[in-house]
Amino acid sequence: MTPETIRTISQLRHEFYSLFAASLSTPVNITNEKAYSSNLSRASWIDAKQQLNYVCIYAYTAPDALVPERPFILRVAINRGADVIAAAKRGKGNQGLNRKWQFELTLLPEELLEFLPWVVGLVKFYDRGAALLLPEPPCSLDLQPDNRLSFHSAWTPRASDRFSQRIISPSDLCHV
Repeated sequence: MTPETIRTISQLRHEFYSLFAASLSTPVNITNEKAYSSNLSRASWIDAKQQLNYVCIYAYTAPDALVPERPFILRVAINRGADVIAAAKRGKGNQGLNRKWQFELTLLPEELLEFLPWVVGLVKFYDRGAALLLPEPPCSLDLQPDNRLSFHSAWTPRASDRFSQRIISPSDLCHV
């Protein structure tokens, strides 16, 4: 990733996690790590069932020195790939990691804060179930359910368009 992309991700994470914590109405622990490290920054909380949940923002694709024209697309992951943190975060009264639901939202950096209220509403919906209505997202989403894993994924139309228009170079093929 380019230094500018790393700075942008760090700034967006800081703003998103801070606003997420303020909006969730439950204590949220924000862990800050470097944007390029294997331990991603995340915001974590304990839900009503005493299970650990977390949200993490990372670059799905990003420009770098070899492919500067690669699109900058983010992914917001909720409870996705958290097995590594599950053991470390298991605390008193905590029933472990919430594996009942996972979600990934792929979007453009400029769409991230627009989706914050929807992400908060989605988290509250899964925590409280039928007590709340699932909020409408700021734009239509391409939802991709995978019932086999109880996992859901969605892309914004703009992120999908940007990704489909990307330029594939020989160096991209080396990373596949």
